[in-house]
Amino acid sequence: MNHQSTGHRPHQGTARPLSIALLPLDPDLPPPVYAKPGDAGADLRSRVDVTLAPGQRALVPTGVAVALPEGYAGFVHPRSGLAARHGITVVNAPGTVDSGYRGEIMVTLLNTDAAEPFEVRRGDRIAQLVVQRVEQAVFEVVEVLPDSERGGAGFGSSGTA
Repeated sequence: MNHQSTGHRPHQGTARPLSIALLPLDPDLPPPVYAKPGDAGADLRSRVDVTLAPGQRALVPTGVAVALPEGYAGFVHPRSGLAARHGITVVNAPGTVDSGYRGEIMVTLLNTDAAEPFEVRRGDRIAQLVVQRVEQAVFEVVEVLPDSERGGAGFGSSGTA
């Protein structure tokens, strides 16, 4: 079954959409698509069945590899519905897909529910891929950092209410 055009949502804006080479590693799975116009994340699907026991994590293959252009990266985010309804999240959220990576996109899912196992079925939407422009910085070693209003204040520095 070939899903190359199934579920494709055309770009709704005036700018030309970014073209990304995608290698389907499982021809029976549909490619990542945006569920609705204006969505930031394209849904990634599970290539396998897996049961996540309470507190368990698993590395889940998505059946796709991409060639992101230089200057871009993909960020793998949890799906909000899975998190809210079942306690399923992505361990290293967001996971980073660098432009030079050509392997299968993998998602480390975690079942945070303390009591209920969660069944992932082949083809289930398990995460979202957000593609963003990124910059590489040049780090300059200095003796002292310039002052700022925040300074060195860390966690909770803006208050708790």
